[in-house]
Amino acid sequence: MPKNNSIKSVLIIGSGPIVIGQACEFDYAGSQSARSLKEEGIEVILINSNPATIMTDPSMADYVYLKPLTTKSIIEILKEHPQIDAVLPTMGGQTALNLCIEANEKGIWNDFNVRMIGVDINAIEITEDRDKFKQLLATIDIPVAPAKTANSFLKGKEIAQEFGFPLVIRPSFTLGGTGAAFVHKKEDFDELLTRGLEASPIHEVLIDKALLGWKEYELELLRDKNDNVVIICTIENMDPMGIHTGDSITVAPAMTLSDTTFQKMRDMAIKMMRSIGNFAGGCNVQFAVSPDEKEDIVAIEINPRVSRSSALASKATGYPIAKIASKLALGYHLDELNNQITKSTSALFEPTLDYVIVKIPRWNFDKFEGSDRTLGLQMKSVGEVMGIGRSFQEALHKATQSLEIKRNGLGADGKGYKNYEQIIEKLTYASWDRVFVIYDAIAMGIPLSRIHEITRIDMWFLKQYEELYYLEKEISNYKVDSLPKELLLEAKQKGYGDRQIAHMMGCLESQVHKLRDDLGIQRVYKLVDTCAAEFKAQTPYYYSTFEAEIETADGERYVANESIVSNKKKVVVLGSGPNRIGQGIEFDYSCVHGVLAAKECGYETIMINCNPETVSTDFDTADKLYFEPVFWEHIYDIIQHEKPEGVIVQLGGQTALKLAEKLSKYGIKILGTSFDALDLAEDRGRFSELLSELNIPFPKFGVAENADEASKLADTLDFPLLVRPSYVLGGQGMKIVINKQELEEHVIEILKHIPNNKLLLDHYLDGAIEAEADAICDGENVYIIGIMEHIEPCGVHSGDSNATLPPFNLGEFVMQQIKDHTKRIAIALKTVGLINIQFAIKDDVVYIIEANPRASRTVPFIAKAYGEPYVNYATKVMLGHNKVTDFTFVPKLNGYAIKQPVFSFNKFPNVNKALGPEMKSTGESILFIDDLKDDQFYELYSRRKMYLTR
Repeated sequence: MPKNNSIKSVLIIGSGPIVIGQACEFDYAGSQSARSLKEEGIEVILINSNPATIMTDPSMADYVYLKPLTTKSIIEILKEHPQIDAVLPTMGGQTALNLCIEANEKGIWNDFNVRMIGVDINAIEITEDRDKFKQLLATIDIPVAPAKTANSFLKGKEIAQEFGFPLVIRPSFTLGGTGAAFVHKKEDFDELLTRGLEASPIHEVLIDKALLGWKEYELELLRDKNDNVVIICTIENMDPMGIHTGDSITVAPAMTLSDTTFQKMRDMAIKMMRSIGNFAGGCNVQFAVSPDEKEDIVAIEINPRVSRSSALASKATGYPIAKIASKLALGYHLDELNNQITKSTSALFEPTLDYVIVKIPRWNFDKFEGSDRTLGLQMKSVGEVMGIGRSFQEALHKATQSLEIKRNGLGADGKGYKNYEQIIEKLTYASWDRVFVIYDAIAMGIPLSRIHEITRIDMWFLKQYEELYYLEKEISNYKVDSLPKELLLEAKQKGYGDRQIAHMMGCLESQVHKLRDDLGIQRVYKLVDTCAAEFKAQTPYYYSTFEAEIETADGERYVANESIVSNKKKVVVLGSGPNRIGQGIEFDYSCVHGVLAAKECGYETIMINCNPETVSTDFDTADKLYFEPVFWEHIYDIIQHEKPEGVIVQLGGQTALKLAEKLSKYGIKILGTSFDALDLAEDRGRFSELLSELNIPFPKFGVAENADEASKLADTLDFPLLVRPSYVLGGQGMKIVINKQELEEHVIEILKHIPNNKLLLDHYLDGAIEAEADAICDGENVYIIGIMEHIEPCGVHSGDSNATLPPFNLGEFVMQQIKDHTKRIAIALKTVGLINIQFAIKDDVVYIIEANPRASRTVPFIAKAYGEPYVNYATKVMLGHNKVTDFTFVPKLNGYAIKQPVFSFNKFPNVNKALGPEMKSTGESILFIDDLKDDQFYELYSRRKMYLTR
C-alpha cells in the first residue's frame, strides 16, 4: 500500500533541551524524520525549544517553532496552521510522547481534527504501565522477572517483604532510569522507595526481583502496516544487568549469544511488538538472558518509538531507522521503500554486519562534585562514542581512543591503576572507567575467573582483554628496530595506537609511524554497507582497519582499499567527538553548516567524527564520512590518503582546536584562522601583551606553575582571585578563591588532575556584569553577529548563565566599547572565520575576560534568534570564497531572546547545585519575550544572584 495521500501537513514534536537520559539522539531522529517527510512532498511543522541543534534550523522544516513544549504552545501552532493533518510524536523521546498523551487527554487533537501517526496511544499506555505490561506478557507466554506494582509507600513495603532483597525499583513513565534504584539491603529501602514514587509522574513504581549478573540484550525492530517486521540490529551489553543500557558498554552484533537463543529472542521480540497494538514504526525491546547453559530469556521492556539506541543502531548498520519509520507512519510498506545505502535493494531486509561496533558512554562526574560515581539503574552519562573495527578488540580500542579523557586506548600508556584494593573496588562497584580497569586487573595478574566472579562480565569478553595484554607483553620484549612485521601488523589489527606501541618499546610515536610506512602497514578503509558486501553500496561511509597483503596469481601484492580518492578539491571538517558538558550539540550544528557551505563552494566535503548521536555523522551529510576517532593518528592517516586543500578546525569545539598545533607542525593547511592566532588567544601571557598594545583593559593576572608561585602572585593581585588551568573547555577546574589557604588547596587539586598545566590567576571583578560578543572576521572586515548580556553576575560560567540578546541594560557608552574591542581584537588576532569574546563590565569600563577564535557555544542560539545562517557565511570566509562585505545581513528579532540553561541535577541528588565558574548545564532552551516587563524575565532577574558560588 503506498502512502496515505490525505496527509499533506505533519507536526513533529521534538525532545526539548538536552538532559542526561535524553540527548541529541532524538534531534538526529527528528532531523531525519523531517527530511524523510519533505522528500514525500509533505509540509513539515516542527516544535522544539532547543536552539543549539541542527534540528531547529530553518532549513529543516517549512515552519520551525522554538516554543516551550506545552499544550499551550501546541494549541497556538494548531490555530496558526489549521492545515495540519497529523502529528508524529515518536521522534522526540519521552518528552514528545508525554506531551502528545497530555494533548490527547485534553482532547486537543480531536478539537483540531489531527490524527496521531507512527504510534498507538494504547501501546504507550501498556508499555509504560509496568503492571499492564506484565499482565500482557503473561497472556502471550513471554517470561518476565517476578514483579509487582506499588502506588503507595505501604504497598511497596509489603512487596519488599514478600520478595526479599536484592530488589529493583523502577518508576513508571520516566526516561533514562530516573528514580530507578537497586536495593541491596533493607535499611536503604524506605528512602529509595520514596524517591521512586516521587520521580514517577503518576507516583507508581514497579518492584521486581533483581536479575543480578544476567546478560542484557537490545533488539531494534521496524514494522509496517502490512505487519512485515525486520530486526535492524542486535546489541549486546558487555556490562550485565544492573547497569542502565545508556551507561553500558554495548557491542553489535551480539557476541556471546547462541544461535538458538537468538532465534528465540527474535520470535519473542516480534510477538511482543505485534501484541502491543497495530502501529507502524520503530520499536526497541530489551531482554535479560541467564548466564548459564540454559540461557533462559526474560523480557525487560519494550519502547514503541524511536529510542536512544536507534541512533546507534542506525550508525552501526547504515540503516536510517528514523527516516524509514517516518515513511512507514505515512502508510508505506517496507517492500515499497529503498535501502538508503545500496539504493538498489528493498528496505525489507535485515542488515548484516561484517565488522564490529563498540559504544562506550562518556561521563562528566568531575562537574558534579560529591556525586555517586558508581553505575547503576539510573543513567548518568552525558554522551557516547562508537568505534568500528574488523574485530571486537579493534573496535574497543578505537572507542577508548575516541573518549577524549587523555587515554591512548586500553593500557600501554602508563596511566593504568596499580593498586590492588583500588582495582578490586572499581570492579566491584561498577565505575565509569571499568573498561580500563579490567585491563589493569589482568596486567596485575588477577585471574579471569576472579574478575568474572566480581563483574559478571562474560568470559568471552575477558579473554579478548587477556589476548590484548599478552600481545603487549610480547611486543615489550622488542626494540623499534627489531620488531617483526607480523607482530606490528597484529597490534594494529587489534586496534593498538602507534603511541601505545611506542610506549611498549620505549620509543617515539613518530618512530612507530615510520616503521609502519617502511613495512607497508597502512590503514585501509572499508565501507559500512549494511549487507556485508552482498550488494554494491552507493554511500561513502567508511571506517579504517589493517589487512595483510593479498598476493595475486601473477605475484602482485596489495591491500584492498574501498575508499577511492577523487581528483576534486577537498576540505576536511573535524567533528567535536563525544558530547560532554561544555561541548555539546551546538558544535554538531556548526559542523553540519560548515559541510553544507563547503559543498556550496564546490568542495568535496570529508567529515571525521566518532559521535553516533549526531547529524554530522549521518551518512549523507558530507560527501564522505569517516567514522573514526578524532585522534591524531587516525586523522593524519585520512589526510595522507585524501590530500585535502586543508582542514577546518574551528567548528568542532576544543576537540578539533587541540589538533591545530599538530596539523600546523606537519605542514597541513588550517583553513581560516591560523594556529599561531589560535595559540595566541589561548596563551594568556601573549594575549595580554596584545591587549596592552591595543590599550584594551583586562583584569590583572599572573601565571603560576605550582602552589608556591601562586601564593607569591596573590600578594600582587589582591583577592578574590579566579584560578583556572589553561587549554580547557567548559570552565573545567575554575574556582574563585578568597584567601591563601583556599588558593593553595585548589592549585594542588588542579595539578593532581592536570599535571604540568600552567595556571592562570586573575583578579576577580566582584559584582561585574558579564557580556559576550560573537563575530565573523575575514582578516580585515568584522561583522558582530550578536552581543549578549548575562543576567547572572560575572563569576557564573557563560554556559550556565541566562543570557539576553540583545543586551537589556548596557548603556550606549558600554556598547560602543564592546563593539570597538571586538573589532580591534578580531583584526589583531588575524581572525578568519568566527570569534567569541567575553567581557566583564564594572563602573562602565569593559574588561576582556577571554577571546576564542572559533565557533562558540552561542552561535546557533544567535543564528536562530536572528534567523540568519551565520556559520554558512563564516565557513565561506574561512575558505577564502567570500569577504564579510559580500553578505547582506538582515537580522530579524522583535523584543528579546533569552538563552536559558537546563541542568540534570536530578540524576545526582546529593550534589551541590550552586553555580560558579565551572559549567554544569547539559542543555539549553530559548525563550522569546516582547519586552522587559515580561513576568518570566522579571523572575529570572530577581533570582540572578541566588546561585552564585565560588
